[in-house]
Amino acid sequence: MYRLLKSTLSIGLIVYSLLASAQNAPIINSTVTGKIVDARTKEVLVGATVTIKGTTNGNATDPDGQFKLLTGQKLPFTVVVSFLGYQTKEVIVSDNNTEIQLEEGANQLADVVITSRRRQESAQEVPIPISIVGGTRAEDAGAFNVNRLKELVPTVQLYASNARNTTLNIRGLGSTFGLTNDGIDPGVGFYVDGVYYARPAATALDFIDIEQVEVLRGPQGTLYGKNTTAGAFNITTRQASFVPSGSFELSYGNYGFIQAKGSLTGPLSKKLAARVSFTGTQRDGLFYNVHTQQNINDINNIGFRGQLLYTPSDNVKITLIGDASTQKPNGYGWPVAGVVPTKRAAYRQFNAIIADLNYKLPYSSAFERIVDLDTPSKADNKLGGISLNADIKIGNGTLTSTTAWRHWRWTPLNDRDYIGLPVFTISSGNSVHDQWSQEIRYAGKVSSRLSGVIGFFGLWQDLKSDPVQTEEAGSAQWRFAQSSTSALWKTPGLFDNFGIRTTNRIQSTGLAVFGQLDWAISDNLHVLPGIRYNYDKKVANYKRETYGGLQTTDPALLALKNAVYTNQAFDTDVSEGNFSGQVTLQYKVGNAVNAFGTYAISYKPVGINIGGLPTANGQVLLDLAKVKPESVNHIEFGLKTKPSPNSTLNLIVYDTEIKDYQTQVQTPEPGVNRGYLANAEKVRVLGVELDGNVRVGNHLTLNTALAYTDGIYVSFKNAPVPLEETGGEQAFKDVSGGVLPGISKWSGSLGGEATARGEFFNLKGNYFFGVDAFYRSSFSSSPSPSQYLNIDGYSLFNSRLGFRASTGVSVFIWGRNLFNTNYYEQLLAAPGSAGHYAGIVGDPRTYGITLRYTF
Repeated sequence: MYRLLKSTLSIGLIVYSLLASAQNAPIINSTVTGKIVDARTKEVLVGATVTIKGTTNGNATDPDGQFKLLTGQKLPFTVVVSFLGYQTKEVIVSDNNTEIQLEEGANQLADVVITSRRRQESAQEVPIPISIVGGTRAEDAGAFNVNRLKELVPTVQLYASNARNTTLNIRGLGSTFGLTNDGIDPGVGFYVDGVYYARPAATALDFIDIEQVEVLRGPQGTLYGKNTTAGAFNITTRQASFVPSGSFELSYGNYGFIQAKGSLTGPLSKKLAARVSFTGTQRDGLFYNVHTQQNINDINNIGFRGQLLYTPSDNVKITLIGDASTQKPNGYGWPVAGVVPTKRAAYRQFNAIIADLNYKLPYSSAFERIVDLDTPSKADNKLGGISLNADIKIGNGTLTSTTAWRHWRWTPLNDRDYIGLPVFTISSGNSVHDQWSQEIRYAGKVSSRLSGVIGFFGLWQDLKSDPVQTEEAGSAQWRFAQSSTSALWKTPGLFDNFGIRTTNRIQSTGLAVFGQLDWAISDNLHVLPGIRYNYDKKVANYKRETYGGLQTTDPALLALKNAVYTNQAFDTDVSEGNFSGQVTLQYKVGNAVNAFGTYAISYKPVGINIGGLPTANGQVLLDLAKVKPESVNHIEFGLKTKPSPNSTLNLIVYDTEIKDYQTQVQTPEPGVNRGYLANAEKVRVLGVELDGNVRVGNHLTLNTALAYTDGIYVSFKNAPVPLEETGGEQAFKDVSGGVLPGISKWSGSLGGEATARGEFFNLKGNYFFGVDAFYRSSFSSSPSPSQYLNIDGYSLFNSRLGFRASTGVSVFIWGRNLFNTNYYEQLLAAPGSAGHYAGIVGDPRTYGITLRYTF
């Protein structure tokens, strides 16, 4: 904490001195006005975008076709004007009231500008595999969170049984598959306005006023603050503006779906602007719990975001952002999807157990969307934070400082057995997390041939139980835990309200320096070397104590209780430092072809188990507390092309090998909460990715993406057995050559939108019809390959039809999963390995209407 405050104070002094000098300089802000019209009809164009070239200072034309730009720049300067259906045009503005005429027939694709390399540049010019989803496209497609965004970017995988247990992967790599263990770092970086979000639960929240989402594939540690071994999400929100504007949106749909969004921005003074945004989403539960007679798995989200933009001069921009988001669904749970015959004795099979307890599932298929959960569940998820970002132009580059604090509070209550019997009556892993981060970087040109970025990043995390985490068994636990025919198991009250209370804490420090150069050997040939040094340290404290159950001193009965829960405590720490880096060779052939090859080595930080450890002969296996860092070797070749002015076509081939792959494994011990972590000796993922866009004429755009991904355990000789082999002679298995979980060999998306000019209630604008299709082939849903826990491939189709008026009014109807496909997103083995497993069922067909107004 002291180092963070010291770093922040230093940056603050730098910023203060620069602000002071900037304040002493004479600054003259002026307003430049003009009009945008159709070159042929001379009609004004409402909603056209006008931006000062080389800046983010821009505005949209009002109902009179007028634009206003507040700037300190002296005339003349160049503006870039764009409007859907027209050719983008650059115009030198030399005075006020300039009339700019746009020509129809812009059948070429607009250039997508990204900031992933810490500067504005064309996505097609960057030697990085990257997918871009604009905020408007995401909103129109109903992708209001990352889980829905994956249908537009097939290389992204997201699995979530609740907000905490979220796995975000790119190319099948990044986080452990299954239940979350807090002791390791994600391999996919998640950034919002330059701030790294450390907890996977952040990906479950609704997007708030998103401008653009950039998905970078492959290691990116030489560009970003946190090391990212599998890729990164770079999310930018809409900035505060000195030109007043706003947007409001309201959506209604089936299952009681209501979503409201709003945003307002404008100046508070000549140098200070503000933006406030909110989003709220509600939907009825899609599952009916027969035990409580309530619908569960509903949506009840709300989020706020506010920002202040201070521009004391053209060279200094300071942004203060605060946000808060809350999710409070009325219960969370999943139905039993199937039962696996294990190698245990016949009396220990799931069907025999529930028959002895006179229980029967009240449904025959998980797709009936019925559950029977005797524990009322909840999944309260709260995140928020504040950040201060300063961009200061120095020389031919920009010095950026980003200081941030973020907070996460998780208050769950789960029915871990997935059935209506009192097996596990309480599962509540309450947690609270605070993170502090500081990034300082300079990005710019060193000379006409040399540019790059250099930076420092620090991340401090404190994650602890809040105040205690509880696991409790019920009166039916004896039958599920029974491992012999001894009559002692039937002792009345033996496991009634028997549980553990756990206090744990993990404190993490991550420090890094990084840099990357772009050396233009010639206009066509570039070499991009990068290097990074990481230091990571984690300190863990773990203590759990048993309570409840039958109070006895009988050694035989105590042995039975200890087979379910035991006391356990340990204190440990781990640390690791390493170098990583990459080199890219890029060759450009004009503006039509961009070829590149990359070799990278990267590391995922050292981990530590903080959910309890397995035992052997009554002893805690402390050597399993440490999880070795992953070592990544990555090779990639890419070809980005523009076959014509109205199309792009990109091809990527890659091969990624990881030594000491961090994986989540399960154990039959109920006391090992959420499983534990281990290292597989080596895994390999190789693949091919193809994506393209084309604009046909003036009124049709098409986009597609196709990915082939092959991921296997090259060597994992001591893996846990799959569910069906529980109870056999071996507790571990050599799964070398088996497939990695969560990876479909084939996945793809296809979308398009057609537009036609017209009028709607005297409003001029465009009618539009859009379709998005998503497909993925079958994939494993078990850390160790299982013949039962595989999910069949499926296809989803989404569509929208509506009208966008030039005045900023849009109205459209939409539908998702139009053919009402039944599909699983994940299969989860129940703790205790009795043989049953739950299914996370995808949403059914949903539909509704959206009204949007922007000005």
